[in-house]
Amino acid sequence: QGQLLAKSWSSLFEGQPGATPGGPPIYSFNGRNILTDPLWPHRLAWHGSTARGGHARRRDCQAWRGSGAAEGMATPLGQGRLLAGHRHNCSTP
Repeated sequence: QGQLLAKSWSSLFEGQPGATPGGPPIYSFNGRNILTDPLWPHRLAWHGSTARGGHARRRDCQAWRGSGAAEGMATPLGQGRLLAGHRHNCSTP
């Protein structure tokens, strides 16, 4: 409530500091702080987008069913570049 996560919308995409373990908390829907809770070991922002913000076809986990080999685009929180994603297996918790 009222805590600054980023200085501007564009700062999320331009490599300026974003969410970090020492920064303001980000909570899951069940109230857990995802930056410190061991239930969230990878601390990823899943987005399924290209670096330019377009839809990353076949990399959005849309077709994922169970423990398959599908991959999606996600960025580690704290990296400061939200769309500088990397491929991660969609089965990653």
